[in-house]
Amino acid sequence: MDDKAGKPQAGLSTPPSRIRSVFLIGFMGAGKTSVGRALSQRLGWEFIDLDERIQDRRGRSIEEIFEQSGESGFREVEHSSLKDLVAESDAPPRVVALGGGAYIQTSNAELLARNGMTVIFLDAPVEELFRRCRQEKAIRPLRRDIEHFRDLYEKRRPTYAKADLILDTNGKTIESLAEELLKRLGLS
Repeated sequence: MDDKAGKPQAGLSTPPSRIRSVFLIGFMGAGKTSVGRALSQRLGWEFIDLDERIQDRRGRSIEEIFEQSGESGFREVEHSSLKDLVAESDAPPRVVALGGGAYIQTSNAELLARNGMTVIFLDAPVEELFRRCRQEKAIRPLRRDIEHFRDLYEKRRPTYAKADLILDTNGKTIESLAEELLKRLGLS
């Protein structure tokens, strides 16, 4: 999918022994939460889904926040939550799944870079991502028809591709993706 895909440790600025947090980014349906849980279990690290954390702390679903505050209101809440999470300096090592639009916000990408966080882009063909989203029970405020979905993906992909690592998830199991990440991060 990209020139970084498949290359061991391509783009990593942090040596494996110093990685304390891994942030998974990507479009809707990329597998950030599923792969994140599997990776955290293999590493024995804490797992955090930023959207779940926001819902727990706000007492509202992402959909409700979008409806009541709009996308810009949600993005403010998301940034504040990410900033708090990154500031937890005494936190144990962890794997964090970000929502599909989190890394697209320049302030969030800069926050992660400034704090030396390892960022991994989980990617797949847009048709596969759309298929996965249609199978899920989750309500996704920005998933509409395939044309809108594709347009949004194509706008976001160049920013996602700035991640430290890119992993193509197409046709792979969650377990094999977690194993591949362990190897590519030098943590196996």
